[in-house]
Amino acid sequence: MTIRRLVPGSLLISCVLILALEGDAADSGKAQRWTEAQANAWYAQQPWLVGSNYIPATAINELEMWQADTFDPKRIDLELGWAEGLGMNTMRVFLHDLPWQQDPKGFAGRIDTFLAIASRHHIKPLFVLFDSCWNPLPKLGRQPAPTPGVHNSGWVQSPGGPALSDPAQRPRLEAYVKGVVGRFKNDPRVLGWDVWNEPDNVNTSSYGKGEPRNKAELVLALLPEAFRWAREAGATQPLTSGVWEGNWSAEDKLSPMAKIQIANSDVISFHNYDNAAEFEKRIVWLERYHRPIICTEYMARGNGSTFEGSLPVAKKYHVGAINWGLVAGKTQTYLPWDSWQHPYTDRQPKVWFHEVFRTDGQPYRVEETKLIKELTSSPMRPSAELR
Repeated sequence: MTIRRLVPGSLLISCVLILALEGDAADSGKAQRWTEAQANAWYAQQPWLVGSNYIPATAINELEMWQADTFDPKRIDLELGWAEGLGMNTMRVFLHDLPWQQDPKGFAGRIDTFLAIASRHHIKPLFVLFDSCWNPLPKLGRQPAPTPGVHNSGWVQSPGGPALSDPAQRPRLEAYVKGVVGRFKNDPRVLGWDVWNEPDNVNTSSYGKGEPRNKAELVLALLPEAFRWAREAGATQPLTSGVWEGNWSAEDKLSPMAKIQIANSDVISFHNYDNAAEFEKRIVWLERYHRPIICTEYMARGNGSTFEGSLPVAKKYHVGAINWGLVAGKTQTYLPWDSWQHPYTDRQPKVWFHEVFRTDGQPYRVEETKLIKELTSSPMRPSAELR
């Protein structure tokens, strides 16, 4: 048994421990990565974390979700109600630097509204601050319509390529991180902060030609700064950034980016869109860090990653599980990745790639929603019996 798998009877000890550690950190006056003990004490107070990466069906990207003209609280309330009905208790939600630059007060107010809705449904979101995936040229204002037959055709990076390449933009990006995290640093409705999604993804199958040539080098330098900004803002929730490709079986096999991600993360997170055996193998690789583990992206049916394969494994190891996609909508992520090369304009995929619900709230597969309900409603076994 590891410390990470504390049973409910250890909660009192955990609370005392985490308070002591917080006091030590306050006394030191420095923003520091959580210790293993502090991370595990925090995790012992959480339920088994299960949820989806979330954007409402009415939004094509983070900007359309969060801009004042298209923010859709009624739709969000409806969809999070569907998630609550499955027993889901978290959502991974992407923010963006540009709405903060445009109107910090308004953006913070919309985040607060989102948190109020989520809290009514007993859902605590994990907010993503930066993201290296898809379009490197984000623009405020009206967002494009979905490209017919193409997976995630409108998603935008944060920061965009020009801002990432311009050192003069660093103070603005720092102000965004410190502003958002500082505003919600003590908010119990926030689960945590995912500092950067897939930081060294260069989008070779979609926008690769439009990316900065030295993108990985630029992010490699900025990622530790982004962690530092969040800590200096006083976050009382854990920070993380998920490793997503490569071999994590030993320290000397980690990429330079993965080393930075793991070394700075309070809790370990990862992505995996492979079958259950590969999913389990990667959990075992990451257990050597003796910290809580959350899979922040999985479930791509056409790639062999399924709820019936991965979710029971996650429960077996007490690993948080956040699949990609809740409701089919303007992102069109029910279509496969290969739709970028072969758009599904005259046909539908044999199986949906992502998503749990159709746009009207009907389950895509009833057997999947039954499984999710069963797993989220049944108690965790005592830690010594998890394997």
